[in-house]
Amino acid sequence: MPELPEVQAHAERLTAAFAGRVLQRFVPFNFTVLKTAVPPPEAAAGWPLLDVGRRGKYLLVRFEPVTFAVHLMQGGRLLVDAKQSATPRNGRGRFVFTEGPALLLTEAGTERRAGVWCLANVDGRTPLDAPPLDRLGPEALSLGPEDLARRFAATNMRIHGFLRDQHQIAGLGRMLANEVCHRARVSPFAMTAKLGRDGAAAIHAAIAEAVEDGLAYERTRTDMSSSADRPGRVHGRVGQPCPVCADTVRSVTYSGYTVAYCPTCQTGGKVLADNTTSKFLR
Repeated sequence: MPELPEVQAHAERLTAAFAGRVLQRFVPFNFTVLKTAVPPPEAAAGWPLLDVGRRGKYLLVRFEPVTFAVHLMQGGRLLVDAKQSATPRNGRGRFVFTEGPALLLTEAGTERRAGVWCLANVDGRTPLDAPPLDRLGPEALSLGPEDLARRFAATNMRIHGFLRDQHQIAGLGRMLANEVCHRARVSPFAMTAKLGRDGAAAIHAAIAEAVEDGLAYERTRTDMSSSADRPGRVHGRVGQPCPVCADTVRSVTYSGYTVAYCPTCQTGGKVLADNTTSKFLR
């Protein structure tokens, strides 16, 4: 799933390409893609695009009266659409402008979970307290070490899960959780309440570093990367040497994702059993 660096860089690209274009209409290709009934998408017709922003993993397609919050989920993409085919492959919805190419929301796979929410702006501003944005925690880069330490103390859970939980902290996902834990030299299964201020400071620094590296890479591209393309130290490198210590990168695999880690850097050399019922290192 695209995370903060991918979504932010893509928002910047789309702003550069589409800001000022006047919306003609939004066309949903099936009834499940539009998650709201009020206001209607037609409220944005005739208005120029202000910009494309980001909140957490949502793209915010902003017009004066309304903002379209777009969540790409696992297989979604918001693509420049010059052809504007009547039946685009994997098409979910289309932003048609009075001139030039459209923006096409596509979603590969069978889940069909990518969606669009139409939100009424307040004084021209996106209402961050309206669904679905109201469910998000603070932005990952907005928290200082003390903020993190307080949140860790208040919610005792495994750090890998905490970093992925959009209610706790917005914008990070499976890849960045792996990368942050490795850079902070923390076990992905360490409990947040035990990390203390030093652990929170290490996680804070690792978030900033991992996001900065991800953004630097994404900004070199003309499109949004796929998970396999994104450079990482442990994510996607299971079985390969750790770039820090040369130990073999290991994993614990779940049905929907993989936790990647380096035993030497993160778990005191202990290799964790690769099953969901093991007693994990804390």
